[in-house]
Amino acid sequence: MEQILMNLVAGAIGGNAAGKATPTFDLGTLGNTISGLVGGGVLGQIIPLVLPALATAVQGGSFSVGSIVTNLIAGGAGGAILTAIIGAVKNKAA
Repeated sequence: MEQILMNLVAGAIGGNAAGKATPTFDLGTLGNTISGLVGGGVLGQIIPLVLPALATAVQGGSFSVGSIVTNLIAGGAGGAILTAIIGAVKNKAA
């Protein structure tokens, strides 16, 4: 449960950072937060599939600082990526 929460929070932060850093991708605060939550949650769930060692560490109880940082980076990147994609599609349609 902690892993999912970290991914969601980092995704929301990453989505807002991407939206504010690049005004062409900005969806507004609520839009950036929602797309960041979704992107962080999705990518945060995919990373353990790609990196089985991380999933093993989480299940084995040896959840270290390195795996926390990995989750935060994955969530933030996922949020930023999805916000940028949705912002680009929204601007192209307009």
